[in-house]
Amino acid sequence: MFEKSVVVVTGGAQGIGEGIVRAYAQRGAKVVIADVNVELGHQLAQECNEQGYSALFVEADVSKEQDIVALMQQTIQHFGTITILINNAGKFEHVSPYDITVAQWHNLLQTNLTSVLFCSREAAKIMRTNELGGSIVSLASTRAFMSEPYSEAYAASKGGIVALTHALARSFGPDNITVNCISPGWIETGDYEQLRAIDHEQHLVGRVGVPEDIAQACLYLTNPANRFVTGINITVDGGMTKKMIYEE
Repeated sequence: MFEKSVVVVTGGAQGIGEGIVRAYAQRGAKVVIADVNVELGHQLAQECNEQGYSALFVEADVSKEQDIVALMQQTIQHFGTITILINNAGKFEHVSPYDITVAQWHNLLQTNLTSVLFCSREAAKIMRTNELGGSIVSLASTRAFMSEPYSEAYAASKGGIVALTHALARSFGPDNITVNCISPGWIETGDYEQLRAIDHEQHLVGRVGVPEDIAQACLYLTNPANRFVTGINITVDGGMTKKMIYEE
């Protein structure tokens, strides 16, 4: 299904990104791992290649336009094209709105939101030359719709991704490029065994999520058989945002 796909995953060296990289590699796609963590990036690419898959690591800070352009160029040089882009890279900071600086605000939005626009643009320049176009999926968050205290910049960036998704879907549609986003809920990327029963019970499905849950949504949205799906946000949170807090 993905044997002819070339997939770029930003923030792909660890966490949800790593899960997405593995999912595509295991299905025959050629995968580019873009990350600022050089050690983990090389390690994951080497592991994938040793398992018989095809992976390339590219060091890239997506808050910098020149890194984004270089990432896409290196992908073309190595694999010849780009068919799928997963905008996964992002950062989170807890900081009171009374204390946040302009620099902090701009830095987080540059990494989380502005990068989505420019990664998508550079990838789309290549995708529109493909016979079958391409697919873009960006990682938003349930925090686009609900919040903890002191998460204003992060919430704004993730809400922006949801809006940017349908705007890009409209602009890129004529070029046969689908654009969608996913809003993960609680996805545990650390020691799953350390989670408490109460953590799992917050979810309608009875468990906290894992990176593979988000990877499955990416696979659905980028499956060539699902090209009628574009401009949407899929919430993948085990039903957590639908559970009333005063339930018995």
